[in-house]
Amino acid sequence: MDESKIISIWFIIGCLLSLFGIIIFAANVVDYIAPWSGTVTVLHELRAGIWWGAFLIVIGAVYTIAFNPWKKKTEAA
Repeated sequence: MDESKIISIWFIIGCLLSLFGIIIFAANVVDYIAPWSGTVTVLHELRAGIWWGAFLIVIGAVYTIAFNPWKKKTEAA
């Protein structure tokens, strides 16, 4: 199999982490704007879902960029 056509599993994991992060972040931003529950918990006050979604987006972006299969690899001399 051609080495240039192999996609790293870490690239796929990075894409999934970014996707889940976007979903979690968006859902919690909507909940922040228009809360659906009258119950207020400590995690709700700290906006843990927004922070967790942002964290997943950043980690996913790092993995996606680091293991990008389309970047040009420098050849060692």
